[in-house]
Amino acid sequence: MKNGSNRCQNILVIHGPNLNLLGIREPSVYGTVTLEEINGNLAKLAEKEGISLDCFQSNAEGELIDRIQQAGAEKIDFIIINPAAYTHTSIALRDALAATRIPFIEIHLSNIFARESFRQKSFFSDMAVGVISGLGAKGYELAFNYVLGRN
Repeated sequence: MKNGSNRCQNILVIHGPNLNLLGIREPSVYGTVTLEEINGNLAKLAEKEGISLDCFQSNAEGELIDRIQQAGAEKIDFIIINPAAYTHTSIALRDALAATRIPFIEIHLSNIFARESFRQKSFFSDMAVGVISGLGAKGYELAFNYVLGRN
């Protein structure tokens, strides 16, 4: 956080694997909003609030880990992350978040607790400031607004 303020100035949004296919991938589960629309809406909110926002998506676990580690060096104040399928499998991604000690909110477009049993376990929820699950693309905006109001 900059200038001695409690307000987060630098927010990183991380999108995990297959989220680049939003809008066409199983719209009955994930909705019809594209990743570009999600990022565009967040960028408008950030610009309005004078917040620095970076959005990053990768299908590769190592690239996501590298980006989280880079966030620590960049003095990112807060991460909003949708780990997607890595939610249920990636201890390495969890370790990267733990190592940076950057607070984060875990996002899921679908309600992972109402889906297959293997999707109901998250390696991140116990470390997250909060979890938003099942509210579609609106979940990203809710997380952003929470970060703005966080003291």
